[in-house]
Amino acid sequence: MQNLRALKPYFKRYRGTLLAGVVYILLSNGFTVYMPLAIRDAFNELQTEITDEAILRYALIIVGAAALGGFFRYHIRQTIIRVSRKIEYDLRQDLWEHIQRLPLRFFNVNSVGDIMARCTNDVSAVRMFVGPAVMYSLDTLARLAIVVAIMISIDAAVTLYALLPLPILSYAVYAVGRRMHKRYTAVQDKFSELSTKAQENYAGMKTVKSYLAEDREIDEFSRLGEEYLRKNMRLARIQALFFPFLLLTSGVSIVVVVWAGGANVISGDLMIGDLTALTVYVGLLVWPVIALGWVVHIVQQGEAGMKRILRVFNEPIAIADDEKVDPTLTPTRGEIEFRDVTFKHSENAPPTLKNLSLAIPAGSTVAIMGKTGAGKSTLLDLIPRFAEPNEGAVLIDGRDVREYPLRALRGAVGFARQEAFLFSANVETNVAYALDEPDRERVERAAEIAQFAPDVADMTDGYRTMIGERGVTLSGGQKQRAAIARALLVDPLILLLDDSFSAVDTGTEEEILKGLRRFMKDRTSVIVCHRVSTAKEADFVVVIEDGKVAERGTHDELIARDGWYAEINRRQTLEKEIEELD
Repeated sequence: MQNLRALKPYFKRYRGTLLAGVVYILLSNGFTVYMPLAIRDAFNELQTEITDEAILRYALIIVGAAALGGFFRYHIRQTIIRVSRKIEYDLRQDLWEHIQRLPLRFFNVNSVGDIMARCTNDVSAVRMFVGPAVMYSLDTLARLAIVVAIMISIDAAVTLYALLPLPILSYAVYAVGRRMHKRYTAVQDKFSELSTKAQENYAGMKTVKSYLAEDREIDEFSRLGEEYLRKNMRLARIQALFFPFLLLTSGVSIVVVVWAGGANVISGDLMIGDLTALTVYVGLLVWPVIALGWVVHIVQQGEAGMKRILRVFNEPIAIADDEKVDPTLTPTRGEIEFRDVTFKHSENAPPTLKNLSLAIPAGSTVAIMGKTGAGKSTLLDLIPRFAEPNEGAVLIDGRDVREYPLRALRGAVGFARQEAFLFSANVETNVAYALDEPDRERVERAAEIAQFAPDVADMTDGYRTMIGERGVTLSGGQKQRAAIARALLVDPLILLLDDSFSAVDTGTEEEILKGLRRFMKDRTSVIVCHRVSTAKEADFVVVIEDGKVAERGTHDELIARDGWYAEINRRQTLEKEIEELD
């Protein structure tokens, strides 16, 4: 129960409703346990004299007690179960909000399928604890306390005999509960693996089909499914043995009551009505005993689910506003400086950036080039604090980026990545993603600058055209232009383009750059690129090599220096000449 203690704040929010539920439990059980007493009195009275009036009186009493017991039992579900649904909503919402604020590093080391499993199955398992487990636990305790007290008042010795199997039951609940917890955790872990496999296949279906890997993926999914089934069957087997054992224990108690109580009736120490009441009371204990086993199962599932959820909650929101933040501060000029920046993706990984220093004047356009893995994308991620340096500092307008509120900092930045992510929505919604409400005029203007407008004009429903999950109906170049348009729409002070022209042809790239020149005027623009044709239009070019600035200067200056940039220029010029000859 250690992990489930984390639910205390959620219970406190609804303590009034839960208290009402406890009152309804007491009232419901009060009327329910009164019925055997009415039956006892009826048997004892009718044993001496049977009259229509007595039969009608006791019938009305028993029916009335049953009706009132059922009425309050209905309200138990309307309070405690409804609270469980509200807590489920609150927990899932809190989990979602926490995940939204986690750093990108978390998503790099945790699969989408595993995260989804925690937000669905694990939250549902916790909800079952909050609702049915709490309700039946309170109901069972209340009924046991009332019923045992009444049974003792009728015949203490027979009651003692009837309760003898309970210690055996308690040990069985403890021993089996531990096994159920372990097996349910294994089931949930395997479900996460299965979900991850399914999510990756759906997302990478083109790759699967391109390499004729359908049969292999079917076999792999079948293997994971069989493992999931096997673990579920191991859990089901222990459940299948547990519940019949509970019934057997309850049945033994009834036999003991009839045997011991019957002897007392024969000897005259107990009336037939008392024996009947005792038998009915033992019957009333059957469901609480069965519910006890079910509750143990639910608690073990909830404990395992909450443990997995807490692993997410315990992930620190590493990048957030803290005491260093000036809430009134916002970027105004767009000057960027990297001051002795060192960055590692993890503690044991080699540094991606090493003591890098770079100044980018406000309003300038800088092109970043370098080999794959040189640290170009990491450099861009540091500007809006998608990542933070291990050493050194990133400054905007002379102030450390950690002094700016995240909303102000990221609101001043437009970011388009090489792998453009588009949502399963229409074109307008995707381009206007940064806006609370789409603005068609702004969307069209941004699309025109990004050279995306002609493509939209050819679509069936124009800006209302649905583009499918991850923009599946668009080409790679169209996705990139849509992402560029999205970045331009926010009218950013700082524009970051991370190899955003890699999927477009040279002609389209030139058209985009032509529109961007007017847009980038008086804005700071940082463009990661691989083509010299893109870099030469920048105010200056920076070549990153092995996490450091290897070259810096204008296009002409770097050509004259005859370094890595000049070599790339010669190679791309030769490739262009060969293409023109073809």
